[in-house]
Amino acid sequence: MLYRLRHVTAYAYRNPVSFARCVLRLAPAEGQGQTPLSHEVVVEPAPRAAAERTDFFGNRTVSLTVETPHRDFRIDAQSRVRVERPPLPDSGTGLAWEEVRARVLTYPGLGADAPLHFAGPSRRVPLLPEVTDYARASFPPGGGAYAGAYDLMRRVHADFAFDAAATEVGTPLAEAFAGRRGVCQDFSHIVIAALRGLGLPAAYVSGYLRTLPPPGQPRLEGADASHAWVAVWCGEGWIGLDPTNGIGVQNDHITVARGRDYADVAPVAGIIAGSGAQSLSVGVDVVPEDEPA
Repeated sequence: MLYRLRHVTAYAYRNPVSFARCVLRLAPAEGQGQTPLSHEVVVEPAPRAAAERTDFFGNRTVSLTVETPHRDFRIDAQSRVRVERPPLPDSGTGLAWEEVRARVLTYPGLGADAPLHFAGPSRRVPLLPEVTDYARASFPPGGGAYAGAYDLMRRVHADFAFDAAATEVGTPLAEAFAGRRGVCQDFSHIVIAALRGLGLPAAYVSGYLRTLPPPGQPRLEGADASHAWVAVWCGEGWIGLDPTNGIGVQNDHITVARGRDYADVAPVAGIIAGSGAQSLSVGVDVVPEDEPA
């Protein structure tokens, strides 16, 4: 599947901002069934300096410094990417979860994909007894790691309500878990905490999900959104699971970045020198290449 992506982020400030420094993670990732074909970012006002690099987890980043006083700041990222993932494994196959947990400590290497980086608590994902206890029902003794993770994902999808007004980007995991409400970021953090509580490595993945307009209606420009899901290490590789939708990750998911939690993969992060209120608007388009523009 070939996709055209567009992600527009626009800030409006009440008072002029004299300085801004930010890090962008907006480029589609390479590997795991993805091949980026092009990527371009246009920033207004134009930055004084820009530097591209790859972070520890293999995510492409762009660091910007803007020194032109401004009240509006706009980031327009456009990409093309091919997605061709293999079918998901059968849930009845794979290693027992206790064996996977044991393999974490004997894994040869500490590179970006090493499971040890994703097995303990992180900035946004503490290990909470109540979340670990919730996970245990999906992992009977000797049960498969992938089967358990898949069942956990489906339970979160059934037990938690999607509610964009219930949480915000900084809502603690414990609060979202107790309220049983939230958005994709919350559901992903909860599943990650549940898996790590049992010693199973899990990563936070940010990107996009292809959505379809209602039958007979045109696609609305900018109506798609950023998305988040989970990659779980099952002893022989990583498998993507989407608890917000209760499905495995296939060709409708486009990966941008992966890390321990949202703090590692925020699409736009940084600081500004200014005062007063600000507003943010985001528009995302995920369009198959064979669909008319």
